[in-house]
Amino acid sequence: MQIQEIETSAAIKKFLDFPRKLYATDKNWVCPLDNDIEAVFNPKKNNFHNYGVITRWLLTDDNNQTIGRIAAFINHKKAYNFPQPTGGIGFYECIDDDDAAQLLFDTAKDWLKNQGMQAMDGPINFGENDNFWGLLIEGFSQPSYGMNYNFPYYKKQFEDYGFKTEYEQITNHLNLNIPFPDRFTKIATWVANKPGYTFEHFTSKKFDKYAADFMEIYNDGWQDFANFTPIKLETVKDSFNKMKAIMDPKLLWFAYIDNEPVSFVVILPDANIMLKPLNGKLNLWGKLIFLYKKWRGVNRMRAIVMGTKQKYQKHGIESAIFIKLKEYVIPKNQYDELELSWVGDFNSKMIAIHEATGAVFGKRHATMRCVF
Repeated sequence: MQIQEIETSAAIKKFLDFPRKLYATDKNWVCPLDNDIEAVFNPKKNNFHNYGVITRWLLTDDNNQTIGRIAAFINHKKAYNFPQPTGGIGFYECIDDDDAAQLLFDTAKDWLKNQGMQAMDGPINFGENDNFWGLLIEGFSQPSYGMNYNFPYYKKQFEDYGFKTEYEQITNHLNLNIPFPDRFTKIATWVANKPGYTFEHFTSKKFDKYAADFMEIYNDGWQDFANFTPIKLETVKDSFNKMKAIMDPKLLWFAYIDNEPVSFVVILPDANIMLKPLNGKLNLWGKLIFLYKKWRGVNRMRAIVMGTKQKYQKHGIESAIFIKLKEYVIPKNQYDELELSWVGDFNSKMIAIHEATGAVFGKRHATMRCVF
């Protein structure tokens, strides 16, 4: 076996093509867009390069056939927030071979150690945690856009090397053809009608306002979670711009109390239903297929992120937002399922909201750590 750091366009092509070969017979797998993967490694498209570093490798067998790949990176803003300086690995793919897996992990570990790291988290993203984050360990069905999918044997490869689960990420599914539980509906309706409470969906005309409101709510609501780093307005705007291609503005809702932004939910149509036939290639033909699928519409949505300011987290505001959302969704007669993803097992408040809606378990990912 040989492992090489990726430095040429030919090697990048092999890096992108390997999963297409590996998952060729897996009907559940959806190939991520090559453009999305490469954007992570492009300093012009990923502002994490401003305070971090990333590299990647390709593993080949004695016949020069690709059998594995991995990336390693350091986010200098977060690396030193842990008991040990901690880097990350991601975009891991490997055949079912223990020696191949060990060589990939060893290579990433050695590079991180040379950069002063003493541990590595994985599989994670060199970017925000709404994409390419976590190892799928339960619920091996078709993933929604941005969610990692992998073979079940990956879990053993990680654990055999010494990775241990730091936390699990839970994804639940909500059947939109089934009414909300009575108690949930009663509370949500009461909250929605309280004086001073208003709810509105995203519009492009107020792009800057909603981006600022999102940042204000997110940074307040998540500030007490371990290793939290406040999100910047630039990052929010960049994320909103990336969503435009698939966004339905009436699936992004904000709640206000006396005009103060207090809660939000960001939901997108599941782009993977549109992207599956493209096999990762967004060329001219791929764009035509995507536009046709978008015009036809999809029946599944994914809740990307929810947030509520701390002092309002027990006011039932999230329930009211779901009621407002359903008032739009049901008459459309298009969406059947809402995927609520992903929620850390440490976030008991959000898990309780999922349970209150009547959502059922869908998937489980694990974010793991290996201490050197």
